[in-house]
Amino acid sequence: MALDLTETLVIGITATALFDLSEADELFRINFEQDKEQAVIAYRQYMLERENDKLESGTGMPLIKALLALNAHQKTDATPLVEVVVMSRNSPETGVRVFNNIRRLGLPITRHAFTGGESVVDYLEAFDVDLFLTTNISDAQKVIDGGKCAAAVVKAPPEDLENTPEGQVRIAFDGDAVLFDESSELVFKSQGLDAFQETEDSNQDVPMAEGPYATLLTKLAKLQKRLPFGVELSPIRMAIVTARNAPAEMRVIKTLRHWGVYVNEVFFLGGLDKAKILKAFKPHIFFDDQDLHLEHASKIVPAGKVPYKSSSPLHKKIAK
Repeated sequence: MALDLTETLVIGITATALFDLSEADELFRINFEQDKEQAVIAYRQYMLERENDKLESGTGMPLIKALLALNAHQKTDATPLVEVVVMSRNSPETGVRVFNNIRRLGLPITRHAFTGGESVVDYLEAFDVDLFLTTNISDAQKVIDGGKCAAAVVKAPPEDLENTPEGQVRIAFDGDAVLFDESSELVFKSQGLDAFQETEDSNQDVPMAEGPYATLLTKLAKLQKRLPFGVELSPIRMAIVTARNAPAEMRVIKTLRHWGVYVNEVFFLGGLDKAKILKAFKPHIFFDDQDLHLEHASKIVPAGKVPYKSSSPLHKKIAK
């Protein structure tokens, strides 16, 4: 009988998001521009010679460690609370270094997809992935365009990557175009702040449509309920860090109520620097759609960019 992961939070993470493989990737890219075939050979040799060497943590490591620790609260014979799948374009042979480092750290990860140069995106549904973390922009874009699951392109690790609370999972989200759809953001971009605030205030009783991370937020809320704690005391702490402020705040609160989701903390910043709030909150990861916010925040906390759909006016505006 196949394992039912309907109630399990499944994270798909690439090897380059879990570990710092930037040196190997840079070697491959430089050689690839000159000779594709030789680039593959050189990369393979590089990885084989170093398969017993230690790898430093990647941006996604703090989140993965914290999430996997939740399985300590799993009831006997129950389906896992959290599953992690390491996904990589490496071949199984060149992936030995990754396998060795997973074992070195004692990470209870048992599922892997190593595709020998092919995209891993087509396997996300097969593994029931809810969140896909990658360093590959085109893969993340494909996931977002297809609506397969939540996806983010992780930024480079901050200097103090391990500066995260133990015994908890802390996740911070932007609001518009991440948890909520982009319609409000479009009003702001096209008509300005006054029109945005007027629209949001007059529609405060109208729930916002779901954004690319709404399903993930709901899955996290269900995971909270599976843990032996009330939501207020749950080790899963979720925060919304948004540039909104009054009078555009009530629509956020009422939308979350409509969805039946409990969020521990909400920060309506009204243009203040998100990085300062994130430094205090210490999330294991922060998700935002704008480089404007991520550029500073990613130097302080692990962060991932949520791409717009290719068909979105926001995406087209960036592409110009």
